Amino acid sequence: MNQNQHEEAPKKLTITLCTGNKNKLKEFIQIMGDRFNIDSEPVDLPELQGPPLQIAKEKALLAYEKLGKACVTEDTSLCFNALNGMPGPYVKWFLEATGPEGLSKMLDGFEDKTGYAQCILSYMGPELKEPIQFVGKTPGVIVRPRGPGHFGWDPIFQPDGFTETYAEMDKDVKNKISHRLKAIQKFIDHFLVN
Repeated sequence: MNQNQHEEAPKKLTITLCTGNKNKLKEFIQIMGDRFNIDSEPVDLPELQGPPLQIAKEKALLAYEKLGKACVTEDTSLCFNALNGMPGPYVKWFLEATGPEGLSKMLDGFEDKTGYAQCILSYMGPELKEPIQFVGKTPGVIVRPRGPGHFGWDPIFQPDGFTETYAEMDKDVKNKISHRLKAIQKFIDHFLVN
């Protein structure tokens, strides 16, 4: 038997995703595959204000402080170009106040119905002074709600090149084009290459 037969497989990095959202965790695991060990912990973080990258950075720092271990936070935004990127990171609150229909009606007075879905993953660990951030964006248009309404603003976002909203798409299709996939792919590339 040669020496190489006794070598163990490289140890997988364990990622703690800071979320209590089961749909988000399920999507994250589907996209990540078996490259990492993934667990999740709901972390109660304050709703911060500011530019999306700054909000995501602060959340990662706060989550790391609370958990005391390496973690990943995710900030998702839906940005309307006619509104200079708003509602952006505040989309959760707009959605709770108006529902998907009301959110889509915010653009009724504008010709420009384009926007983008954005995901910012922020990784913070003991080896870092500042979080590492990975941004994924998917351009599209804002439409009246179509499809199941069980996952946030998916019914009103139709990605460019598709006739279906995120909500109407098969999950495998969505996971191959989504803003989350793009951010996760950058995360994977960083940790599997470096």
